[in-house]
Amino acid sequence: MNGPRWLDEQEQSAWLAFLTTAALLNRRLDQQLERDSGLSHLQYEILVRLSAAPDHELRMSELAGALLDSKSKLTYQIDRLEQAGLVRRRSCPSDMRAVYAVLTEAGQRTLERAAPGHVAAVREMFLDPLTPEQLTAIAEGLGEVGSRLRGER
Repeated sequence: MNGPRWLDEQEQSAWLAFLTTAALLNRRLDQQLERDSGLSHLQYEILVRLSAAPDHELRMSELAGALLDSKSKLTYQIDRLEQAGLVRRRSCPSDMRAVYAVLTEAGQRTLERAAPGHVAAVREMFLDPLTPEQLTAIAEGLGEVGSRLRGER
């Protein structure tokens, strides 16, 4: 009879370190962005993805997939960003079911104001404490986990 593969001490330590660090990092980045720009971390990521997209727009379903979030949660965030004038929606003339999120000029300006503080916070909280070797190990290890979760392996 095969039972569960319990975590050994090293695995448990790694798992708990990951959970704790991810929660603390997300909380602190949310606080920094809210304080400096009035954005949540998710809203900032939405603006970043739209800014990087061709014509600064993405189909809502594509944006939800890229953010690994539910369509309903994305819709709520887009509603809030739209009310703030940072994003607008547009429909697709060839597919009435398709809705696009489009970054506005005000959204681009907000992103440009928020980015320096956000990057400084990411450096201070995540990158600076690590050696180049540790960064490589994290990138490779989490890259493998991400590939498996996406079904690429």
